[in-house]
Amino acid sequence: MKTLPLAETFTISDAAKSSGLGTETVRFYERQGLLPEPPRTASGYRQYTTDDVRRLSFIRRAKTLGFTLKEIGELLGLTEQRAASAGEVKELATAKLERVREQIRDLQKIERALHGLVKECSGVGPASRCPILNAITFESIGNAPARRKTANCH
Repeated sequence: MKTLPLAETFTISDAAKSSGLGTETVRFYERQGLLPEPPRTASGYRQYTTDDVRRLSFIRRAKTLGFTLKEIGELLGLTEQRAASAGEVKELATAKLERVREQIRDLQKIERALHGLVKECSGVGPASRCPILNAITFESIGNAPARRKTANCH
């Protein structure tokens, strides 16, 4: 983790840099309600606190784990509720884990389908006779029962 400057408040660029984000991302998280809008100086500059920077770092790390902004909002909500339990957090993380596993299974199906299509095509000949393009054009890839026989790419 980056060391935070000793200042009590941060400019948006300092808050962004300290949390490993860009300034536009910080503004976006404000608009999405993940970060409370900070007070401003008389000249209109945002003033972020150490807690804001920690929150931004939390959001960045949660995104790295694949949590959506909605899910991150839920996690942040749990961190702010005194009555929230670790069980509630675990429930959210378990649901996320299952969705990730589902995505992995889906990606493995796509990989198998693409592997088969790439194997079928020699890469030679006109594109109009390419089994890859024909499969994409005429079939539901991934759950195609019997493929329409097309001439190989030669």
